[in-house]
Parts: sequence; C-alpha cells; structure tokens
Amino acid sequence: MKRFITPLIGLVILGFQACQEKVSPLTESGLIPVPVTITNSNGVFELVENSSIQVIGEGSGLSFTAQYLAEKLQPSTGYSIPVGSESGNIVLELTGSSSSDESYELEITDNQVKISSPSEAGVFYGVQTLLQAFPAEIFSKTKVDTKWVLPTGTISDKPEYGYRGSMLDVTRHFLSVEDVKHYIDEMATLKLNYLHLHLTDDQGWRIEIKSWPKLTEIGAQTEVGGGEGGFYTQEEYKDIVKYASDRFITVVPEVDMPGHTNAALASYAELNPGVNLPDGDYSTVNEQELDYSMPLKNPQAAELYTGTKVGFSTFSSKLELTYQFIDDVVREITEMTPGPYFHIGGDESHVTEKDDYVYFIERVQGIVEKYGKTSIGWDEVATSNLLPGNVAQFWAMADNAQLAKEQGNQVLMSPSTKAYLDMQYDSLSRIGYNWAAYIELDSAYLWDPATFVEGLGKADIFGVEAPLWTETVTNREDMEYLIFPRIAAIAEVAWAPASSRDWVSFQKRIALMGKKWDVRGIGYYKSPKVNW
Repeated sequence: MKRFITPLIGLVILGFQACQEKVSPLTESGLIPVPVTITNSNGVFELVENSSIQVIGEGSGLSFTAQYLAEKLQPSTGYSIPVGSESGNIVLELTGSSSSDESYELEITDNQVKISSPSEAGVFYGVQTLLQAFPAEIFSKTKVDTKWVLPTGTISDKPEYGYRGSMLDVTRHFLSVEDVKHYIDEMATLKLNYLHLHLTDDQGWRIEIKSWPKLTEIGAQTEVGGGEGGFYTQEEYKDIVKYASDRFITVVPEVDMPGHTNAALASYAELNPGVNLPDGDYSTVNEQELDYSMPLKNPQAAELYTGTKVGFSTFSSKLELTYQFIDDVVREITEMTPGPYFHIGGDESHVTEKDDYVYFIERVQGIVEKYGKTSIGWDEVATSNLLPGNVAQFWAMADNAQLAKEQGNQVLMSPSTKAYLDMQYDSLSRIGYNWAAYIELDSAYLWDPATFVEGLGKADIFGVEAPLWTETVTNREDMEYLIFPRIAAIAEVAWAPASSRDWVSFQKRIALMGKKWDVRGIGYYKSPKVNW
C-alpha cells in the first residue's frame, strides 16, 4: 500500500501548489486606496458553499456590514452565506466602541478571513478591501462557475484624513434618487465618507422646503439647457441620507448663497434686493434715509435661468426677510440631516458689495450654529470672520486658504486644477470644461494636500473632496465618464499617506480596478496613461 500512497500525496501537493500559482499575492490584488501595510504569506483561502459570516460585537452598523457582505458575494458565487454570532470562516469583529478610529486589520489565512476594527466604519472599510482582493468576477451580477480563492496575508490600514469626500452637483442638471444612490455605492467602494450635495443654484432649487413651497413649485422646474429639472421631496432626501449613512457616508447639504441664488429669487419676488423709496421727491433724500430692510413695495421675481454663467445673482444682506428665509431653510434641512456640517456656499458672489458679503456670511454662520451645525464654505468665506471650527473649502484662491489658517481654521482641499471631476481629461474629451485645467489621471493623482498651498501643512488640512459640477452632465453615463477613474486617484490621495503613494504602482492597480468596473458595468474613461 505504501508505494501507492506516496504518489497520491504528491499529486495532492502538486494540485495545491498549482492552485496557489494561479493566485497573485495580496500585494498584487490591485487594492485602492493602497493600504498602509500589506504582508504576503504562502497560502490561499477558498470561499465555499458552506462558508458563513460570524459577527463578534454589537451594533446596527456591524449587522448591516455583515449582511452587505453576504449580499455582495451571493450573485456571482450563488452561495447564500448565513450571518450569525456562533461561528464562521469569515469573521467581522468590533474590538471597541470608537466612532472616529477608522483603522482596521484584515487577516487572511488558509481557513479563515478576519476583519477587526475599533469602529463599525473600520469593519466596513475592511470589507471593501476584502471584496477588492477577490477576482474581478466577484462583482458579477450572475453566477460564475469558478473557485473563489484569496491570497493569504495581513493588512493593517487607516486613513490619512478623516474627511474624504466628493461633491455631487444636482442643480445644473437634476439627478434622480437612483443615480445619487449609485454615486454613494461607488464612493463606498473607495472608502470615501462624506457626500457633499450641492442642492441649490441659479438653475434650480432641488430640495423641498415646506415653509417656502414655491422654491420647488417654481425654482425646481428647469435646469441647464432648459430641461424639466426636478427636486427631492423631504422623504426622498431622508432616504438618501439614510442610504448614505448605512454605508458610513455623511451627507453635507449645501445651500449656496448669497450668490448662485437665482432659482430662489425667481420663486419669491420679495427676496429680490432693492430699495424702498420714501414718499416725496427722491432727489432730496439722503442715502441714510433709504430703507433696504423691508421687502420691496412692488417686487419683481427674477427670470428662471438655464444658462451656465455665474456671479450675476445675490441675496440682499440688508433685507431682514433674507435671514428669515435662510433660518427656515437651514432649520428644515438640518432637521433631516444628522451629520455635523452644513455648507453655506459663498463662492462667486460677484455682484454682492464686499461689506455686504462679509456681513451676510457672518450672520449666516450664526444661523447655522444656532441649529447645531458647523459651517463649511467655499474659500471666499475666509475673507469674513470665521467662527471657531468652521471650514473654508479651497478651490481657487490660495490667499483665502491662508486667511482661514490665520484665523485658526482648517481648510478642506478641493483644488480645481487637481480635484474637479468636471474638468476635461484632454482636448478630445467629449464633455466637461477646461477653465481650470485639463486633468488627466496622473494629474489627479500626483499632488499632496499637505504641500499644495504654500504655508499650509498637514495640521491645517481638514480633508480632501472631489467635486463633480454637472453643467455638461445629463445622465449616469456622463457622470461615470467624468468620475472614473479620477475619483479613485483622489480617494487614494485622501486615504494614503504621501509616503505610501506611488504613480507606477497606481497605474498597475487602477488597471486591475478597471476590470472590476468592467464587470460592474461602469463606463469609465480609459486613460492612455494606463495599460488597461
């Protein structure tokens, strides 16, 4: 018998080694953002039909993540993977009760996968890394007949910045709830954790305000180019906020003001700036006698606007009704938004007198603070006196970013020359703008938030955000074309320390990510900078 056993054992070993040879090491799995440390080991883990997920710890977020993982694995594998607390060869362990420590550990051995973190968010990010470590076919919507194997090894990971976001402009062209959720899903795969929703602008008002119903009855009914526009009911907005929160993404609502306000001024004539003249001969009236504080006696609403110019509209900083209006809007939106931040806009207010602008921003900050939120504003807001803790979002003017620092405030980095996802890749891009720059994939990747603005260091940086403005975006296909692959580059800039980032490595990893996007049906731009 002995002479037959030895060859049989040899065949088993050869077969096992052949299986191993087909699996690239963990360091070559194409993980984005790149983890802080990855260590390979010799072996493979196989997901099989009787695999199960064990949850250690308590929390609704942890339970959601376990079910999320099971649902992500089911279509391609055909496995109905149970979730429980008793046992499992995939273990999700909550090791603490932190809400801010987003670090995680991922250990893959021959017989078990274990993800542990002191926070529910960290466990979720570990799951995203785990999914990326599988072959691209794991994202198939239909069953694939293959062995589902992972390379063994360990990953220790944590983010460089606590705020890692993307802005979605739903005003220039309205985007459906389903499209916003699709955007959220893709943000989640890259460990982005803040969705900045640009809800109001000259071309449309996109959120229902019950105390000012004409904002959506009138102001929501158009968009760039004259389309029908649209808006989110309060229930739809709450649904978006909940959907994002389940995926550990916090919604930051923006009401842009005092400029970019034409949709509101078209909805309510009495909000339009002007002066009530006293009775009698105007030529004998001193400037000090003019009354700017009361609504106009014969107000005229602004015309609805469907173009793309900026800087022509403004709220009146002297009109008391302006602040009653803003108070109501902020109150209703903050009641639906559990996150800590409210974005007040503040950019491109070209027709607002400087003194009026400063007074307006400072007063609106107070309204936002009254409702328990911290203000974020585009970098122009730093020309006013910022309240402690408020954030200036750098997009254009380095001097404004430095003003924020001088006041003891932090800066959210969104340089238009690097992070604006609506910029064209090159002169042949089918949509997008180039007023800031052409932003190819390497340009979106090769910058450091902590050194980008002279005089600002790591301690001054609040986080990183990639905005998508939608003047040229009319549907999901357009959205995906401009977002991918650049949002992956920005996500890595926000997550990984500069010392861990490498363009040559990213080129290889983004090509592997492209195969996963192909399986998921994502219509990304195939940059010539990458060998796809």
